[in-house]
Amino acid sequence: MKRNFVLLLLLCFLSVVGQKPILKNSVILAADTFLGYDALGAFYSITNNILTKQMGDQKWQYKNPQLGKIAKVDLQNPLKIVLFYQDFNTVVIVDNQLNETTNINLNDSSNPIVPIGIGLAAGNRLWIYNNLTMKVGLYDYSKRELKILTVPFTNNVASYGSDFNFFQWVDEQGNAYRCDVYGKIRALGVVPDSEEIQYVSESMLVYRKANNLFAYDLLEKKSRLIEIEEKTFKNFTYKDQILSIFTDHGITNYKIAVP
Repeated sequence: MKRNFVLLLLLCFLSVVGQKPILKNSVILAADTFLGYDALGAFYSITNNILTKQMGDQKWQYKNPQLGKIAKVDLQNPLKIVLFYQDFNTVVIVDNQLNETTNINLNDSSNPIVPIGIGLAAGNRLWIYNNLTMKVGLYDYSKRELKILTVPFTNNVASYGSDFNFFQWVDEQGNAYRCDVYGKIRALGVVPDSEEIQYVSESMLVYRKANNLFAYDLLEKKSRLIEIEEKTFKNFTYKDQILSIFTDHGITNYKIAVP
């Protein structure tokens, strides 16, 4: 009986203090922004508004200063990397060597589009959150056609993420939602107040609050502290059980499974 009580206390203690990741490696990087790794192990960063891809000793760069600041980069498909230049309402797609393959001026669309959210979807399509209409749609850039999927949102989008099949967002009230390619919207619950969010799955996300990282379970409505060594950092990414922390000194990669 006493042994069971001690085990119960230990389990409670572990649930409070959080989850300890395993240090994997470190990479020296001087950049303005670290974007993350792709599926092939290359990592990406932005310095002076220039996108850089590095893999081993190889390095590639893409710059297009006439389009203004890079607002978003989608790395889901390393053969079709999406750059969003919000100031000029333009999306650029580059290949695995950062050669430009497609330049999409959304001002040329038959429907007015002023997006604040862009992501790569399946096929020749992009997820778009149109700030003019406050609706989510799929834009077929080969046909230059926008298919509206949702009714107007009640609240503004505070943060978002996407993959080939889903667009996921949190509004200014902290409510989380997910929309599929057919326009079906699912409410996921309320997320804690945070400064930065990384979407892991439909029910899990990692968020930053005051230089601490937490894994949050939307179903159980519970946060778990992720115990990293860095006391301050610029940003983080999470992909395929690798948590990458970017500081002034470079990237530190941890192995951790976020359920």
